[in-house]
Amino acid sequence: MTNAVFTSTLAPVFQRYVSMKRALGRQFDSAAHALESLDRLLAKEGHPDLNAAVFAAWCKTEEHLSSGVRRVRMLNVHAFCLYRQRTEFACFVPDPQGFPPYHQRIRPYIFSESDIARLLEAASGLNRTKTTPLRPELTRLAIILLFTTGIRRGELLNLLEGDYDRRDATLHVRATKFYKSRLLPIHEGIVQEIEKYLSARAKLRWPSSPGAPLIWNAIHGGRAYTGTGISYCIKPLLHRCGIKAGNGRTPRIHDFRHSFAVNALLRWYRAGADVDAKLPLLATYLGHGSAISTHHYLHFIEPMRVAASERFAKHYGSLIVGSVSQNGRLR
Repeated sequence: MTNAVFTSTLAPVFQRYVSMKRALGRQFDSAAHALESLDRLLAKEGHPDLNAAVFAAWCKTEEHLSSGVRRVRMLNVHAFCLYRQRTEFACFVPDPQGFPPYHQRIRPYIFSESDIARLLEAASGLNRTKTTPLRPELTRLAIILLFTTGIRRGELLNLLEGDYDRRDATLHVRATKFYKSRLLPIHEGIVQEIEKYLSARAKLRWPSSPGAPLIWNAIHGGRAYTGTGISYCIKPLLHRCGIKAGNGRTPRIHDFRHSFAVNALLRWYRAGADVDAKLPLLATYLGHGSAISTHHYLHFIEPMRVAASERFAKHYGSLIVGSVSQNGRLR
């Protein structure tokens, strides 16, 4: 997190807004950078306030950026103006209708349990090298943790040995996005996978301590894997197993997180659980600030449609059948 610096006539309002957002647990760096850019224009040109002409001039300074990035930065300013409007009713608020359109988001690939079984089998057959003697065990563990806990790639790579508690069967994910630390309960089967991996590390006499990276790389004397490094381990397996998204692209590492959320929802539908009551629990497990953020990960897939239809039929099917006449028409 960087300290935002504002110098224009609106500096006090900018600072209060950024401080409020960060007090709510958001890093807010990207939005703060956008506001700093607007603040610099206000100060440089000596504008006493923000209006439509000043906003348009600022937008022109952003034209070197892609349309998607420009839209996000304009929305950052729009949110600031709405905040300001609460106490200054006549202040300028830009119209989002004139912002660049949304880019179509990449539809994530939702891994099934059979996909994961194939990936794990392929991981077990990976070749060992002098610098990666535990590539099969390490890649297998990475896939299991990504799929069964939904942790972000960065959170996985930041895990230390001391973050794993064998006795309580938990993983401690330390302050990441939204400054949230959380304890993730893990299944006994996952515990056994971690123990198997740590035992293999011990046989090679790799460095072991509470502060050592869990996903450890022997290159350059030992360090945590990078995001690129773990991708090099997993993506060839996706090609080998023929796992592709509908448009033919290779699934992203982040798609494991989407898959975790969707599969959790699917299990609840099949178990007849109160899904609405469960969503805050899922949000907490994923490390989200609210259940609203979790909705981004909840995609409607065919097995979920079937489960939802079966659940509806179980509870209300008799009402529909009872209201159908002999000729098959609704009464």
